[in-house]
Amino acid sequence: MTYRTVFRPGLFDRQRIIVTGGGSGIGRCIAHELASLGAFVALIGRKVDKLTTVAGEVEAAGGKRPSTHVCDIRDEQQVRAAVQGVLEAGSPIDGLVNNAGGQFMSPMKSISANGFDAVVRNNLTGGFLMAREVFNASMEAHGGAIVNILADMWRSMPGMAHSGAARAGMLNLTETAAVEWAPSGVRVNAVAPGFIASSGFNNYPPEARAKLVRVRELVPLKRLGTESETSAAVVFLLSEAAAFISGTCLRVDGAHPNARGDWPMPDHHRSKAYRGFPLESKVEFLEQAGQGTTSGQGDGA
Repeated sequence: MTYRTVFRPGLFDRQRIIVTGGGSGIGRCIAHELASLGAFVALIGRKVDKLTTVAGEVEAAGGKRPSTHVCDIRDEQQVRAAVQGVLEAGSPIDGLVNNAGGQFMSPMKSISANGFDAVVRNNLTGGFLMAREVFNASMEAHGGAIVNILADMWRSMPGMAHSGAARAGMLNLTETAAVEWAPSGVRVNAVAPGFIASSGFNNYPPEARAKLVRVRELVPLKRLGTESETSAAVVFLLSEAAAFISGTCLRVDGAHPNARGDWPMPDHHRSKAYRGFPLESKVEFLEQAGQGTTSGQGDGA
């Protein structure tokens, strides 16, 4: 069950990279790919059982067993303790993937102040706390690379105003950090996934699932993305090949934000999906509708 990465073996040998939200979905996939390339991965998340499971998967696949650190990234003291725990396992910290986040669907008129604050803390404040702590504790002295995970929030995010606001804020935070932290040799970039078939879809209510089944109609490439397509973008931005790339956002969305209502998008099956992760998440309701990662998509090399 070896990860079928497109990157050269040993790309991250002896490098220590943190992945927040590494216990499931896209974060789990990123952790597997980084470990397959030689990285010492540190998994951060709120549920120890999920982190332990992924650490075991990575080790079983031949990678170095990741360290695991239980942490709510919204809590400043927990973030400090988790980063110190990573450093105690070995230093310096070479990379940070700010992947943890979460939101719920609601029209903006119905979002409470507490609900809005909770999502902003998940998707913006927590990422800021992680980046700041990693920079202060390690990267200011040793350099490194940070990749923040955003979302397809371009041109508005109806039904998720709290998440859209937080993700847009994280984009500006990425651009600002890229300038302020450049003298320390730290690069800061972002990846914005579009509709990616991942375990996070299972958390949405039935009415949202019905929309997700039809969402490929809105994407020019006429399919959903895979976890490994998102991971590949993250790995590239962490790698030495991106040494002169900082302050930018790489979209992984099949050109969804570029679609126009006045331009026809005929149905097709010409876009071949890249599936490098043998343990990729399956979304049962998408599979049943023929829109999952093992159906309705080509198998690219």
